[in-house]
Amino acid sequence: MPPIMGRNGSLLVFGVFVTILELFTSVDGNMWTTYNSNAYQTRRRSGPSNQCPTVGAIKNFDLERMMGCWYVVQYYASTEELPEYACMRSHFSFSKEDQHITMNFSYIFAEDPLREKLVGNITWMIPRFEEPGHWQHTEDIYEGIYNTYVLDTDYDTWGLVMHCAEKKKQPRYLSALLLARKPALADNEISFLRGKLPQDIDASFMFDIGQESCDHLMESSQDDPLAYVINGRQKAKEIFKIVNKL
Repeated sequence: MPPIMGRNGSLLVFGVFVTILELFTSVDGNMWTTYNSNAYQTRRRSGPSNQCPTVGAIKNFDLERMMGCWYVVQYYASTEELPEYACMRSHFSFSKEDQHITMNFSYIFAEDPLREKLVGNITWMIPRFEEPGHWQHTEDIYEGIYNTYVLDTDYDTWGLVMHCAEKKKQPRYLSALLLARKPALADNEISFLRGKLPQDIDASFMFDIGQESCDHLMESSQDDPLAYVINGRQKAKEIFKIVNKL
């Protein structure tokens, strides 16, 4: 989920997320203990690969029905070994004028005590309209071609999207998003979608995205949640805004 801009202006790649970021101290000590247990710390992926998996986009794909708001309920990123994100939501739109697809998304760091809402976006083109479920990123920040595939969706309840980029002299970047129109999916729906992932994706690293208490997030002034003194103290309402929706 798209480039993601961090609070210090650094660029993250969605998904996405290729920069290893410092985890904030958790308000919930049990969550911190669970995610940072020896079992998590000692797990390691299989050796890196330079080639993207061979997959096909969903057949008879209805692009317009895929558009709109989605919750990201699980995600995978080939660069990450710990769950870091929460409250991740995406909104897809299609421009008939330039034939581009845009995904605007928001998320927070799960360990952020301020629960600051961060945002980003990705834009795709459709290289072959005979296969509208295969998209390619248009941003020039990506090295080479960054392909996205809608692997499956029923449009009304769930969806599964995979991203992959092959890079010169570097391991590929691979990510996947398990999407839902509501904040959660049933266990059988999650198992069904995870079963559609290519073997290159280790499902044990497909992390849950918590969607609890996500209706009131902090949106900072000038992208700095602590910037409260500029020529004197600003009013509190100018520092933080309550955000109810994406």
